[in-house]
Amino acid sequence: MSAPGLGRVVRVPLAGVSLRVAPRVLAVCALLAALCFALFVLSIGSGSYPLSFGQVVTALLGGGDAATTLVVETLRLPRALTAVLVGGALGAAGAIFQSITRNPLGSPDVIGFTSGAAAAAVLVIVAFGGSTFAIAAGSVAGGLLTAVAVYLLAWRGGVSGYRLVLVGIGLSAMLLALTDYLLTRARVEDALVAASWIVGSLDDRGWEHVRPIALALVVLVPLVALLSRPLRALELGDDAAAALGVTPERARLALLVVGVLLTAVATAAAGPIVFVALAAPQIGRRLTRAAGPGVGTAALTGAVLLLASDLAAQHLLPDRRLPVGIVTGVAGGVFLLWLLSHEWRGSRRG
Repeated sequence: MSAPGLGRVVRVPLAGVSLRVAPRVLAVCALLAALCFALFVLSIGSGSYPLSFGQVVTALLGGGDAATTLVVETLRLPRALTAVLVGGALGAAGAIFQSITRNPLGSPDVIGFTSGAAAAAVLVIVAFGGSTFAIAAGSVAGGLLTAVAVYLLAWRGGVSGYRLVLVGIGLSAMLLALTDYLLTRARVEDALVAASWIVGSLDDRGWEHVRPIALALVVLVPLVALLSRPLRALELGDDAAAALGVTPERARLALLVVGVLLTAVATAAAGPIVFVALAAPQIGRRLTRAAGPGVGTAALTGAVLLLASDLAAQHLLPDRRLPVGIVTGVAGGVFLLWLLSHEWRGSRRG
């Protein structure tokens, strides 16, 4: 059985459940997963000690010589895994925020949650000379506190997506100013560490960066799956969501917390990387042409975007590697201009 634009309903008799399957969505996700794997292997194989596709795959499967295994498992695999996990987390967070705000600009780096996580991490670096764990903890705490502030400031007998975006943009500007102030008051050594962190980078990433974000996603991904039905309902508006048995404010708050945690753990692992959370859901929706949040598609798109950006950052300049945040920032600016132009043309036609 099928429904126009919604895919085909497939019944699983043994499990006693029905699943709605959209062939185009499945095909796009399969292609994105294949592209993600190709970029993942290419990223591991690139560097001063180049490796072929076959050598990388062999080493990942436990074969290969000792030198190849060392390069793959110790030096390059953590960086590539961090890119996949951070990109996936940011893509999923962007899809959540754009759905609950019903606004294509409703991504965590625009609303201010990324700025809050970054400001708190810089405070830990500058004021306390924090370790990697302390910086990560400060980033998560900063993201959560920013979310609380945005939610309370946007509350007017409820929270609308429009107010959430506007309040978030204003708070983001204040947090960026706070970050700049902290850098001006810091010692030169601490300022250099903080400045390199807030650009957003995947350099020198090790297993100590992979494990925390992987563990966090093990907890957060099932929560996203549990909240997928309320998320789809909220896209229809609060009245429609209530008619479907969803309590809008409770569902919005739960989704806000999960989205902020996804953003905060990603920021803690790689710094405040912009563009990915904004672009991944929009690109995913245009590829699938499907209604609904498309969190899974956005996560895969985010992983592909960050892997591709990191490869570009490593090879754009012949004599040095750029921080990936610079590449995503430039690409994000171009994409934002295109998105605003597209939305403006659409409003004029309407």
